[in-house]
Amino acid sequence: MRLLRFRRRITTGADVPGPLNGIRVIDLTTVVSGPVCTMLLADQGADVIKVEPPGGDISRRTSGAGQFTPMFVSCNRGKRSLALDLKMAPALEVLRRLIASADVLVQNFRPGTMDRFGLDDETLRQLNPRLVYLSISGVGDTGPYVGKRVYDPVIQSLSGFADVQADQATGRPQMIRTIVADKTTAVFAAQAVCAALFARERSGQGQNIRLSMLDTMVAYLWPEAMTQYTVVGNESQAINPTARPDLVFKTLDGYITVGSVSDSEWRGLCGVIGRPEWIEDPRFKTLGKRSANAAERITLVGEILATGHSQDWLDRLDVADVPCAPILRRGEVMHNEQVINNRMIEQFEQPTMGTVRQPRPAAQFERTPAKIAGPAPAIGEHTDAVLAGLGYSPDEIVALKSSQAVKSATV
Repeated sequence: MRLLRFRRRITTGADVPGPLNGIRVIDLTTVVSGPVCTMLLADQGADVIKVEPPGGDISRRTSGAGQFTPMFVSCNRGKRSLALDLKMAPALEVLRRLIASADVLVQNFRPGTMDRFGLDDETLRQLNPRLVYLSISGVGDTGPYVGKRVYDPVIQSLSGFADVQADQATGRPQMIRTIVADKTTAVFAAQAVCAALFARERSGQGQNIRLSMLDTMVAYLWPEAMTQYTVVGNESQAINPTARPDLVFKTLDGYITVGSVSDSEWRGLCGVIGRPEWIEDPRFKTLGKRSANAAERITLVGEILATGHSQDWLDRLDVADVPCAPILRRGEVMHNEQVINNRMIEQFEQPTMGTVRQPRPAAQFERTPAKIAGPAPAIGEHTDAVLAGLGYSPDEIVALKSSQAVKSATV
């Protein structure tokens, strides 16, 4: 198994700037949705300055001791940290200077917070007409839920996601056990920022982007999970895509997944499991019939797969060109032969934590490669350097630190 190390990569002399090289991003976000968005931009070459309160992002305290937790590192690698107490006027002045020098500002405060800082939309536009300004919220900026404190389970509940996962026997809604709304919003947000930067290249003007987790997840679910509500007036005619068992099949020694959409895949599956008569069975003869009778079909297939061993089924299904895979436990993922082939997992040294694993950026650029830019920063690790870059003199930096408006790193 070959794992690439960050230190090895930066000493090869072959570093090529990423596609967002030269773009400065001010990251005022906390927890996951905003930090993962800006981390994706950092992976693609942007200079991301994470503006934190003196106590740091709350995700630094999710588990463990010290400033670094696995969650924080996994959401904030490759950034620089500037610690500002935004309740103090000198710190707000620093932030204004920083915004004036930036290309992108991302924030996920509760609605109204930026206005209270004196950084409303019009002020930001005056400070920097070219600024791309992204605001991430839970449910939007207006409406009956705007005052709610929102976390991922709230969005899974409101968007229909928990209903998609409902227990087949009881109908009880269930949460998916990962913060899918936060992370999906992060990807939508990063894409929106890049689109706005592209538009700026044509117009010369920045713009505001508003993105809510609720809007993101409703859009995310729609293509297949909301098919029965797509055609107005025919809601009751459509098949509920969730009214079927999932594609987790128990075997004698584990679990596998098997899927068959096309006619050729269905023929292959029927041959492998020894049921060639199902190919012409009126219940399963066409894609439409197989979809309408999915619950019965999947249950019958599962009963047969339960009589054999995982690898034997997988080998035979592969020969028949039927989509299939072992269902890996999380601890097995990094050791999977395809993941190893893709060189997906890298390692680097995270100060005070030791060697950490991280997935490399998923998108691989031919000419401007994305890469992990480095470890996650300590609170205020780059405060002095950022202030100096904004034109503050050494004496002014000392005065700012003495006033407690800014903080330098202590690990």
